[in-house]
Amino acid sequence: SKLPDPRPLIHVCDRFDFVDELTEYLYLNSLLQYIEVYVTKVSPAKTPIVVGKLFDLGANEDFIKRILMAVGTACPVDELVEIASDELVEIAETRNRLRLLQPWLEANVATGSTEPSTHNALGKIYITLNRDPKSFLLNNMFYDPKVLGPYCESLDPQLAFIAYKKGAGECDEQLIKVSHEHGLYRDLAKYLVERQDLELWAKVLTPEEGKENEEDPQRRQLIDQVVDWAMPESTNADEISCTVKAFMAADLPSELINLLERIVLQGSDFSDNKNLQNLLILTAIRADSTRVAGYVDQLDNFDAKDIALICLSESHMLFEEAFSIYVKFAKPEHTADKDEQTEMQVLAIGVLVDHMKDLDRAKTYASQCDEKPVWSKLGKAQLDNKFPAEAIESFINAEDPSEYVKVCSEANDSEIWAALIPYLLMARKTMQENLIDTELIYAYAKTGNLTEMEKFVTGPNVANIQTIGDRCFSEGLYQAAKILFISINNNSKLALCHIHLEEYREAVEAAKKANNVSTWKQVCFACLRAEEFRLAATCGLEVIKYPDHVDDVVVYYSDLGHVIKYPDHVDDVVVYYSDLGHFEHLISLFEQGIGLDDAHVGIFTELGILYTKHMPEKVMDHCKVFFSKLNVSKVVRACERARLFEPAVYLYMQDKQHDNAARTMMEYAPSWQHDLFLDAITKVRNAELMYKAVSHYLTTFPMLFTRLMESVEAAIDHSRVVSILKRTGDWALQLGLPYLKSVQKFDLSVVNETLHELYIEDEDYEALRASIEKFKNFNMIALASKLSSHELLEFRRISAYVYRCNKKWSQSIELSKNDRMWKDSIDTANESEDGEIIEGLLRFFCETSEKECFAAALYTCFEHIPPDVAIELGWMNGYHNFIMPFIIQTFRRTHMRLKELETRTAPPEEEAIENEVAASYNNQLGGFGGGVLMLENQPSMGGGMMPPQGGIDMSGFAGAANGGAMMPNGGMPQMDGGMAMPQMDGGMPAPTM
Repeated sequence: SKLPDPRPLIHVCDRFDFVDELTEYLYLNSLLQYIEVYVTKVSPAKTPIVVGKLFDLGANEDFIKRILMAVGTACPVDELVEIASDELVEIAETRNRLRLLQPWLEANVATGSTEPSTHNALGKIYITLNRDPKSFLLNNMFYDPKVLGPYCESLDPQLAFIAYKKGAGECDEQLIKVSHEHGLYRDLAKYLVERQDLELWAKVLTPEEGKENEEDPQRRQLIDQVVDWAMPESTNADEISCTVKAFMAADLPSELINLLERIVLQGSDFSDNKNLQNLLILTAIRADSTRVAGYVDQLDNFDAKDIALICLSESHMLFEEAFSIYVKFAKPEHTADKDEQTEMQVLAIGVLVDHMKDLDRAKTYASQCDEKPVWSKLGKAQLDNKFPAEAIESFINAEDPSEYVKVCSEANDSEIWAALIPYLLMARKTMQENLIDTELIYAYAKTGNLTEMEKFVTGPNVANIQTIGDRCFSEGLYQAAKILFISINNNSKLALCHIHLEEYREAVEAAKKANNVSTWKQVCFACLRAEEFRLAATCGLEVIKYPDHVDDVVVYYSDLGHVIKYPDHVDDVVVYYSDLGHFEHLISLFEQGIGLDDAHVGIFTELGILYTKHMPEKVMDHCKVFFSKLNVSKVVRACERARLFEPAVYLYMQDKQHDNAARTMMEYAPSWQHDLFLDAITKVRNAELMYKAVSHYLTTFPMLFTRLMESVEAAIDHSRVVSILKRTGDWALQLGLPYLKSVQKFDLSVVNETLHELYIEDEDYEALRASIEKFKNFNMIALASKLSSHELLEFRRISAYVYRCNKKWSQSIELSKNDRMWKDSIDTANESEDGEIIEGLLRFFCETSEKECFAAALYTCFEHIPPDVAIELGWMNGYHNFIMPFIIQTFRRTHMRLKELETRTAPPEEEAIENEVAASYNNQLGGFGGGVLMLENQPSMGGGMMPPQGGIDMSGFAGAANGGAMMPNGGMPQMDGGMAMPQMDGGMPAPTM
């Protein structure tokens, strides 16, 4: 239905973006004025949506134009054009909607609008209507080439090219594409040259990946257009330079050569350009080396040195072309400066000698130039190629001594000293070097010109005469070396020269002047080889008397004592004499040496070693006389190698190496000395040697074993000795019995047990019992168990005794009962103080009808037997007479206790009360000693006190003596097999005391 006032609807639809629906409603209801009001007053920004909807509804074009003109610049052009373009794509040319926007767009442009979308839309209209589009594309500065270019491609590719070209590089890819598709190669070539963009060149000249080897016709046509048209027309050096660089970067050498020939060789404005000439030659070097020589001849303005270096590179090796370049530019017409000409000549000959290796041609060229630097270059090349004679000649022509070090070396290697002398004399004119003078002396020596050499040496020079003298000496030029050493007073080397010249006396005199141990030694050996023994001895004494020569003596300390490393000179003398077999002369030399005032330890030591090898009978005397001056360890090793163990043991003992002394005497019988061994074994540090000595004595000297053990008793582990004795055998234990008895005082379990085994084996029960009573450190239970089944009674009694000592009362009593040793069983029961054990024994006696033993048990164990038990057993077994002494004693003890109790509880007497009052009074007065008075006035406790716990009151027994005191344990008479007790008067049996 048609609303009378659609304004509320307009506001609601605008708020909630129902613009299409609003436009459709207003248009269909002919409310066109409200549409115009909406886009001009309410929401101009939504004009594109409204216009689009009007397009869809087929609205009148004049109405649409009027709306657009009314809105003006308030309408977003981008969206409107986008809508118009989309509509144009849909309906094509049938409705010509884009032209509908032309007046509005031109009005915007006329007002100065620079929006690209406005100009893009206007450009599309001009292109479509063909209204001078080329002028628009060339002159308009505000359109977007990326928009108009694709639009023009389908209509006119040339216009598309112009549009893309206007993009100033932003549309290069599209420009290249349209050029390739429509064959616009000439335009593209000109554009590339003018752009001067290497990256753009790379895009058109670089083939695609994987197609490097395929011919690209499009690229070929483009290159042809560049070479034939673009480059010849260009007069800009930068354009040419960039194009050449692009061809180089694209790796198109053949095309580049054609391009450069077109520019350089065909009379263009750039024919004399140095860079282009360089580039032409370089490109030819890289692509077609056959053209290089021709270019070198035709061109004159290029960098000769740089081009030549490139020709000489390993990648090209165009040596002839490089030589031609240097020769050409060494001429005055190309190089005016004399020094530069000489430099070119040196470079030219360098090509011949360094690259072409043609020394003959180089020598010819040097002769033609006749310049000193050229000769010098040739000389160095000849020297490098091992032609020292020719090199020396070249250096002389060049008057160049700079390579004197290498020349001297090569001349020495080639042994051309005669040719070297003129060179060195030439060098001395301008240089004063140590090596030159030294080599000149050596050359004189090698050529035998000793007269000139002596004159030169005695004159001023800076030669290293010592070095050249050593060199001559090492090469056997002894006469020349002698002259040199005399000039510098080197007597050590002079003495050696005399030796080689067999001038031995002169050699000794020179050695005296040198006074050097090494020199003395060499002269000594030389005289010895010549059998000049007197001279050799003179030198030898000088050699062996220096123990502290520089770095030849190293004194250091270790745990073993003070050890000295003697000089090697002494050893060398000994070895040399020995190798020649002159042992007597060697011994004589050292015997003379020990008489020197400054004779050192090494002389005495070596003499002792020599005695061990050649005069063993003198070794012991030498050791005894000179022990304090010997290197003991060295002499001992020599004695052991010579099997002279007695002197070795003596040295060990004197050096307090008791371990080694003892070990040597045990290992080697000839060195054995019993007393000496006992002295050594008691002082050894390694206790293991003592146990080895024990084994050694048992196997070798068994009768001296006891003597050995007496010596080491305080230091040895007796348990380990017993173990050794057991491993050796029973005879060893018997042999060691005295030793075991002597060490039993330490009360060691293993010793006690071993002795017990020996006593048992020998059935010596008395010694066994004495050992058990005195020494308690052994396994008593094991011994008792072992002896309990012994066949001899005394050993079984010892077993019972051992059980009793370990408070195994039951086992002890059982053993005694089994052997009917009643006294032992009674003593054991009494010692146990156990009422149950004693009662059990009493019942046993009753069961076996041992009346006397029953009475003896009552007597012995009185303190521990309850009266009721004794009376019960006596009454039940009819032993009234046998229990009567026990009953009497029990009543007496009871009576005495009651009497003592009455005495203690009796009321005090009056005197005692008075004393107590007096004592109390004294205490109140603060007196002292009241307690003493009380003690003195108390009644005596003498006869009424209870007997001590250890004794038994036997006064009630008829036969009791000593005031009724009980006999101590063991006081009963021996009862063998039974206990006989005599009858007392009145029929009561009494124990025999």
